[in-house]
Amino acid sequence: MTTKWAPDSWRKFPVQQMPFYADASKLSIVEQRLAGFPPLVFAGEARKLKRKLAKVSEGKGFLLQGGDCAESFAEHSADNIRDFFRVFLQMAVVLTFAGGQPVVKVGRIAGQFAKPRSSPTETIDGVEYPIYRGDIVNDSAATVEGRVPDPERQIMAYRQSAATLNLLRAFAQGGYANLEHVHQWTLGFLKDSPASAQYEELSSRITEAMGFMRACGITAETAPQLRSTDFFTSHEALLLGYEQAMTRVDSTSGDYYATSGHMLWVGDRTRQLDHAHVEFARGIKNPIGLKCGPSLKPDELIKLIDVLNPENEPGRLTLISRFGFDKVEKHLPELIRAVKREGRVVVWSCDPMHGNTIKSTSGYKTRPFDAILNEVRHFMAVHRAEGTHAGGIHVEMTGKDVTECTGGLRALRDEDLNDRYHTFCDPRLNAAQALEMAFLVADELKKEQALRPRKFEDDENVEAAE
Repeated sequence: MTTKWAPDSWRKFPVQQMPFYADASKLSIVEQRLAGFPPLVFAGEARKLKRKLAKVSEGKGFLLQGGDCAESFAEHSADNIRDFFRVFLQMAVVLTFAGGQPVVKVGRIAGQFAKPRSSPTETIDGVEYPIYRGDIVNDSAATVEGRVPDPERQIMAYRQSAATLNLLRAFAQGGYANLEHVHQWTLGFLKDSPASAQYEELSSRITEAMGFMRACGITAETAPQLRSTDFFTSHEALLLGYEQAMTRVDSTSGDYYATSGHMLWVGDRTRQLDHAHVEFARGIKNPIGLKCGPSLKPDELIKLIDVLNPENEPGRLTLISRFGFDKVEKHLPELIRAVKREGRVVVWSCDPMHGNTIKSTSGYKTRPFDAILNEVRHFMAVHRAEGTHAGGIHVEMTGKDVTECTGGLRALRDEDLNDRYHTFCDPRLNAAQALEMAFLVADELKKEQALRPRKFEDDENVEAAE
């Protein structure tokens, strides 16, 4: 791509997965309003995340990225945000303490409203409706009126994202993330789960270590890292008109940043080299993710990397593989070898959710937990064999006690799905399953460390200078 980039240059390219708005003038008015709204995130925060991801690309950290499949307007509440953040903190502390890795925390939250779909329509009770594309586009309820794309929903999504970010920043920086509260992060319904018992044992070890540190004069007051954490947001850059409206020039660098989230990714359905989504992503300076599915060939991946990260900047590009547990060993090695051969610097992350979606015998879309775990195991084993760093996981999960993915230590069965199947789109890990996954990943990271021990560096002084 040799054309000059601008926030609206994507409009000259073919585009996939975008809704059709019947009232173009109304859409234009909404996008103009959004362009005047305050940014949701700031360029300095995105640069800080990029520095942290650069360390991950060097094998000196691990990316934990997770959250809702698709955020909804109806379920937006302080309690839901708090419960998600609690479980996310639990996963992060397991990976940090048991896995011995600094963890970069990135939520699929405060912007994950739009969803790519495999079909433009669906049939319910013999009636054909436009497909639900996420609350930022249309309504999940199966009505003809509700499924019409409505531009005003973008304003609602912006306001919900702003409110969510406000609470998340308070949790991350206001003391809720204090490691001295590690025992208090367990949700009530988790207390009887096997994963919770394992977490409580780890919490006790952390508390013992904190006691030793206090005796040495190191407390949450003298070491701010113990009482707060950096938490970043991300979502798929799917609705490009919204993203364009939220793209601003950074006053300190003169570069363009998408201010709708710290990190944006391009999906497996929209990663065509000569299409609009890649065109938009190449011009913003945020960290970028690229979903890599089974159809992606090594030479195509290298061309995409050249477009999305032409300067080979560490921390700029995260490759998120999503193959299905039985396809990892067939497709991932050839991609890793191509990237190594060309000397490209990337973060390798694993999305074990999207390639393992099936339809249950009861008719529900679900994901077997064993398949999810096996994709993570295969992903990390391939990286060990190739001598590269398995740098992260990317999961759809919630802090609620849902029954959407079968299996796990509680052994959810197909007949249990009807109990608490709440997702508006794809099935998510519940809190217990998410925590169980964190322990699995921690064990896998220990295997990597045994093969390639490394010294982790302290970046606090560098980050404080930003």
